[in-house]
Amino acid sequence: MSGSPFFPRFEQLGPTVPVFPLPGVLLLPRGLLPLNIFEPRYIAMFDDALASDRMIGMVQPVEQAGADPVPELYRVGCAGRITSFDETDDGRYVVTLTGICRFRVGEELPIGRGYRRVRSDWSEFAGDLEPGPVRIDRPRFMGALSGYFRKHAIEANWEAIEDTPDERLVTSLAMICPFAPSEKQALLEATTVDRRAEMMIGLMEMAVLGQQGNDGARH
Repeated sequence: MSGSPFFPRFEQLGPTVPVFPLPGVLLLPRGLLPLNIFEPRYIAMFDDALASDRMIGMVQPVEQAGADPVPELYRVGCAGRITSFDETDDGRYVVTLTGICRFRVGEELPIGRGYRRVRSDWSEFAGDLEPGPVRIDRPRFMGALSGYFRKHAIEANWEAIEDTPDERLVTSLAMICPFAPSEKQALLEATTVDRRAEMMIGLMEMAVLGQQGNDGARH
């Protein structure tokens, strides 16, 4: 993956991974995820990761009514490597995770030091480390994105967006756009970047059409 000697090879991915369950937060392979860590249990998790392989699994909790202290997890997550971090004077970590590979969530292990760990099955996602060529319908994607950004009043540097390669564009926008947690989970589980781009186009076009329908209803 990217030729970096710091990133693990597929056969080096471990049988277990600590997990950070955050609703609506998506990490994808080769994506960059900034995190602000302040809870003691997650400070402990990152301390332990820094002392070992620097790997953390990002997994969304399943949307449920109520406030379950140990919510059920979606069955697919993505592991990232801690590639930068800063310590703040008020006791926080400001961290960047770089997405490495998705995994299927297996048996949950006993909680240690306050955080959750699961057995990780990487076998379905070996291609995450060696991606093939990406071919998306760029004109349709950009048209859908323009309408979606207008709907959400999101300002954008369109020149920079136009210059961004397809995979990086799809990955970064899937992570930062305000899709619902279930939609983000579907994007995570998409088999290829091309398929993820198609799903994003559909989600963005549906959001814009929904807005137009609501506008029509008011008139």
